[in-house]
Formats: sequence, C-alpha cells, structure tokens
Amino acid sequence: MTHYPEFAMDWKILAAVFVSVFIAEMGDKTQLATMLFACDKEVSKLTIFLGASLALVVASGIGVLVGGVLSEYVNEKYLHYAAGAGFIIIGVWTVWKA
Repeated sequence: MTHYPEFAMDWKILAAVFVSVFIAEMGDKTQLATMLFACDKEVSKLTIFLGASLALVVASGIGVLVGGVLSEYVNEKYLHYAAGAGFIIIGVWTVWKA
C-alpha cells in the first residue's frame, strides 16, 4: 500500500493552523460582516453560517493551492521570510494609520 504524506494527519500542525486562523479571524472585518448579516431577522442564520463557512473554506483552499505551487518553485525558507516580512509590513502600516 502506498503512503501519501500529503494526506497523513499531523495533529500538531492541525492544532497550530486551527488556533492561528481562529485567533486571526476573531474580530476581523469578515466576522463583523457575518454578524451584520446575522442581525437581519428575516434571513436564515443557517444560510448565513453556510455562506460564511463556504467562503472561508474556498479562501483557505486557494491559500493551500497557491502555497503548494509556490513551494515547488521557491525555497521554503524564503517563503517564511516573505510571510514574516509581509506581516511586519502590515503591522507597521496598521500602527502608522492608527
């Protein structure tokens, strides 16, 4: 039987990704927009939940696909540097605009 490492479950990575994304999504504009949609008493909360969930799944899927393709052409170390620099730039820009 062939082992496919991309389908093997790494519980530590799963937990790290879950916690990171969960914290990043709390209180962001996506969550606020979802709450605003949910304030409409005439709209099904299940519809809002499914729409918001599907959007996050698709956005995450795009991130995984792009990351997988980039990792084929760019050294992982440089991707980490680029991601870190991107977060620093966004952080500095956010503080600057505040």
